[in-house]
Amino acid sequence: MAERPLDVIHRSLDKDVLVLLKRGGEFRGRLIGYDIHLNVVLADASLMQDGEEVKKYGKIVIRGDNVLAISPVEIE
Repeated sequence: MAERPLDVIHRSLDKDVLVLLKRGGEFRGRLIGYDIHLNVVLADASLMQDGEEVKKYGKIVIRGDNVLAISPVEIE
């Protein structure tokens, strides 16, 4: 049986993810919530640029309309 996209996201709950935005922005943080529209809630979120942290935000909600991709992040 093939995996559904939300199943993959569900396995990333409480783990670090990188959220790529349609307009080129990137946020990194711990995924603490999501819904079927891909609205996501990140804890300990940071705005990233060229792999470097630009600004810390803490807890944020990213509207699903802006999400291009969600990727698990390996802890360094």
